[in-house]
Amino acid sequence: MLPKKAEIVEVSPRDGIQNEKTILTLDAKISLIDRAIAAGAKRIEVTSFVNPNKVPQMADAEQVAAALPRGKARYIGLALNRRGFDRALAAGLDEVNFAVVLSETFSRRNQGMSTDDGIALWHEVARAAEGRIGAGMTLAAAFGCPFEGEMPIPRMMAVLERALEVPPAELTLADTIGVASPADITARVGAVRERWPELPIRLHLHNTRNTGFANAWAGILSGVTAFDASLGGVGGCPFAPRATGNVATEDLAYMLHRAGIDTGWDVERAAEAARWLEAQLGHEVPGMVMKAGSFPPAALAS
Repeated sequence: MLPKKAEIVEVSPRDGIQNEKTILTLDAKISLIDRAIAAGAKRIEVTSFVNPNKVPQMADAEQVAAALPRGKARYIGLALNRRGFDRALAAGLDEVNFAVVLSETFSRRNQGMSTDDGIALWHEVARAAEGRIGAGMTLAAAFGCPFEGEMPIPRMMAVLERALEVPPAELTLADTIGVASPADITARVGAVRERWPELPIRLHLHNTRNTGFANAWAGILSGVTAFDASLGGVGGCPFAPRATGNVATEDLAYMLHRAGIDTGWDVERAAEAARWLEAQLGHEVPGMVMKAGSFPPAALAS
């Protein structure tokens, strides 16, 4: 049975623009967040608290946090280390998303530490967050690594066994470089569900190899009802070669609405926001509904 509702967490202000050559102004970032809220966003990953020398697009994290329209959505900040967590906490965000990387090589390149060190740091920040800020954990490169290749399920489960000794409010499985197929989603979500049946799971999918939406549907069929997406399908990781393109928010909402699954998003307004973002970035973005237009939900078609 399909769920009646699913949540789309908007990540364009962070993952969407972090690899762009065009660095958006503070006003443009807040306008993007405003447009996402107007289109239906209730949770938004607004920035990351990382080294501005490595990710200059996120250099104004504190300024973004200070300028947010409070009370209109829940705001999430990404942290990769203790300093990033402390900055997110001081910025007064609603949630912090802390990344643990499944691949040793990618962990060292992305966060400057081993996976074991990442797990220990997750335990530290999760305990520090208790009663102060919501804390979710993302398992990055959960489906494959640009440097090591396949990430076997036993490796994933072994890392999660240790990491989830301190459970997150939500676990996000991230297809960071867009290598997963629907069968991979089914297998990995199923393995996590069997071991931790009560743990909320979110999927962070990229459409790098044109499987992102099929993977989202596999997630739905596996019982997942929360997904990251980015207006226009913009996105990429500065530390993962050839990692491009989140699933597009408006395209994902369209697909789910046609199946009778409510997301709370207005597809037309999301497409309009995606076209606005495309103009700000100065190049074509991957989203399709923003180009083709929407169509009535299946329940309304006659």
